[in-house]
Amino acid sequence: MNNLLGVGAAAEAAAVDTSVSFDEWTGGRDLASIGTNSGSRLIAFQTWKHFKEAFAPELIREAIAASPVPVRGLLDPFGGSGTTALASQFLGVHPTTVEVNPFLADLIKSKLHPYDLGTLLREVGQLSNRLSGQPPRMKERYRPATFVEPGVQGRYLFSEPVALAVDRILDAIDECADDASARLFKIALSGVLLDFCNARVSGKGRRYRNNWQTRELPVPGIRDAFITHVQEMVGDVAKFANRTCATYDVILGDSREVSLQGRSVDMVLFSPPYPNSFDYTDVYNIELWMLGYLGAWADNRDLRGRTLSSHVQVSRDFSTAPGGSPLLLETVAAMEQVRDELWDRRLPDMVGGYFSDLWRVILNSTAPLTSGGQIWMVVGDSRYSTVTIRVADIIAELAQNEGLKVVEKRPFRSMRASPQQGGRAELAETLLILAKP
Repeated sequence: MNNLLGVGAAAEAAAVDTSVSFDEWTGGRDLASIGTNSGSRLIAFQTWKHFKEAFAPELIREAIAASPVPVRGLLDPFGGSGTTALASQFLGVHPTTVEVNPFLADLIKSKLHPYDLGTLLREVGQLSNRLSGQPPRMKERYRPATFVEPGVQGRYLFSEPVALAVDRILDAIDECADDASARLFKIALSGVLLDFCNARVSGKGRRYRNNWQTRELPVPGIRDAFITHVQEMVGDVAKFANRTCATYDVILGDSREVSLQGRSVDMVLFSPPYPNSFDYTDVYNIELWMLGYLGAWADNRDLRGRTLSSHVQVSRDFSTAPGGSPLLLETVAAMEQVRDELWDRRLPDMVGGYFSDLWRVILNSTAPLTSGGQIWMVVGDSRYSTVTIRVADIIAELAQNEGLKVVEKRPFRSMRASPQQGGRAELAETLLILAKP
């Protein structure tokens, strides 16, 4: 366990370095297309937890450089993996991030926090000692029956020994005196957790591994993987401690209604969930339950109810589609005509609710935006039966009706439609840039 202390010398040396630049962080990558995240997960901080969908950091740099007004503060109402906020810090801009998922909010905070390296290294050493010594008294933690052996009908995500090892690490983390260090350690555990799970998690759910019933995982394996990951993360913190901007705000809440009163930002940049009938909460279901962010089914229902109406995986009331876009009204009417052909009859209501929710987010985010400031958003189309949901075009019409200026609609990249969405041809993703008068 003492190899955790090996990061100390490097961290102390890094602490005296001058401020690090954006190019030093990204490795000076020259992307062929700014619409790809290829290679992003290999740079510092992005290796902490793998995300299939994330911005290329260069998009944030382009947005700030292209802004007609100086950007001192930037708002991201869909925090996700924290790329926008982290890139903002390296570019000398104060980030404000809204994120409804408590696990993701902690992940973002762990990347942005200006750690006291002495305190962090002391906590690393004490954590090492706790993990080397007698296991602490185990706390009771509730998980769904399918999560831990024996599971339900012989199916479970974690063997009992692995789940026990996870809980011992969590108990050791809970004894940390420094909240920021404890949060970083919990995120480190999340980064290795799925390697010891009987299921694989993709961008849209999870499936059991082919060999999960015969797969042998030595119990010390997760502890050792956790230790190695802590070393890597502390190394990133130390190397990139001196960013141009060390401040940040992360707001845990629903971006449709969170209060932004009293704040002032010069740019809004985000990518919302797409209207694809998938609840992205499911992607992080394992971390939410295993790491203690959810303690009861009521917590899970509440969290899913506070996400954007981009899916039909939970029962909910959908808001009426907003006025101001003839294309949206045509789209909803077309969805109504094929309702009986759709795999879920709620989809026309979901589409109207999606634009109602997304427009509320845009209006809420525009309120603190300075005059002349821009909104950069990456949105994706969907298709159900014969009806294509042209998201960027609909938002552009709503924006113009509200008095916002459409600066640019740029093809960003394309994605294959799912079987539920009709399959076949690719769907457009678009970078939409709006400006506040």
